[in-house]
Amino acid sequence: MRLLISGGHLIDPAEGENSGKNVLIEDGKVKAWLNQHEPIPEDVEVFDATGMIVAPGFIDLHVHLREPGQEHKETIATGAAAAVAGGFTSICCMPNTNPVNDNAAITRFIIEQGNRAGLANVFPIGAITKGSEGNELAEMGEMRSAGIVAVSDDGRPVPNAGIMRRAMEYAKDFDLTVVDHCEDKSLSAGGVMHEGKWSLRLGLKGMPALAEDLDAFRDVLLAELTGAKVHIAHISTKGAIEAVRLAKQKGLKVTCEVTPHHFTLTDAAVEGYNTNAKMSPPLRSEEHLEAVLEAIKDGTIDAIATDHAPHHPDEKNLEFDRAPFGIIGLETAVGLAFKQLVHTGIIDLVRLVEMFSTNPAKIFNLEGRGTLRPGAIADVTIIDPDLEWTYKVENTRSKSKNTPFDGWTFQGAVIATIVGGKIVYHRDRF
Repeated sequence: MRLLISGGHLIDPAEGENSGKNVLIEDGKVKAWLNQHEPIPEDVEVFDATGMIVAPGFIDLHVHLREPGQEHKETIATGAAAAVAGGFTSICCMPNTNPVNDNAAITRFIIEQGNRAGLANVFPIGAITKGSEGNELAEMGEMRSAGIVAVSDDGRPVPNAGIMRRAMEYAKDFDLTVVDHCEDKSLSAGGVMHEGKWSLRLGLKGMPALAEDLDAFRDVLLAELTGAKVHIAHISTKGAIEAVRLAKQKGLKVTCEVTPHHFTLTDAAVEGYNTNAKMSPPLRSEEHLEAVLEAIKDGTIDAIATDHAPHHPDEKNLEFDRAPFGIIGLETAVGLAFKQLVHTGIIDLVRLVEMFSTNPAKIFNLEGRGTLRPGAIADVTIIDPDLEWTYKVENTRSKSKNTPFDGWTFQGAVIATIVGGKIVYHRDRF
């Protein structure tokens, strides 16, 4: 199959490209870039991208797909459907399934289910420790051979610094990035929102920013000691950002991601005990949100990831203390990035593509992705930067509907998602 993406504005930060180019795709790979005055080759399907941004496929480094074990919340197929509707050609899924993805058999099952869905590429992240219990290292080498792209215990961060050191050394042998949810549970235990004036006002137990800060600085020191690649998940505090800045100044292999909800909302959103504003790490105060925005602007934060965390409505309808942490986010991420970052002048479109595509591909070493250079895998995200649209959660492709962004209006929309040269989502057809 041959496909020509015609008339669009190509942005490829990996190649320094930011101009009008036609992109010719053949047999699932980028064949060539063509000048837009050149004649259209024969026997090609033409996708008219006039007025649109053509970018390397967006990659989400942090999603929860719930399968195996919690298919009532999400399946790999429904999560992948939500992903492509949100412009993501690849998603990297956390290991907190049931059973935990701590062995090659579960890794292979996840990959097979992703292939069967035939939508977004699904890349599993393996557990650091067996059962994510923080005691004994999982078999990273076997999982690496089966297809994991990183390791993490995610919401159950490794509490023991000695075990985390050994995990980093072990992961380094297999060229795996260690992803950490930075939270000192001894400080945050029992907390359900950010510790501050809003937790006091609402009478809810808070989770102090210090809990994230301490683990982030620990990880930076361990990264320096081991030389491992370390990625800080869903960064949300001023202190953790300073830890990453320090690491980058030292030239360490430390990167970090931010979620759209952490650059959009503050803990004030919890007012009224809205469980769709309950996530971990929690929404922080204005001081921390401003630090996040500054770190996006100056390049300290490398990537945008959704932390897509589907939950059944019956669970989110519980009292705030009892409701689970997390929200869905695959279909609103691009809209929120335009609304909060591009239209406010914090970043430009090149930096947007870098944070959604180029950098994520580098962080997890996803070869052939994060660029549209000739020879690269033909994963493409096409965006209309001017289209206004309203997100209606009733139309979500996810199985779950736990979002604080229902009814929000955005300017900037995903028009099409192409995976391996195949159009798997086209806005006009849905």
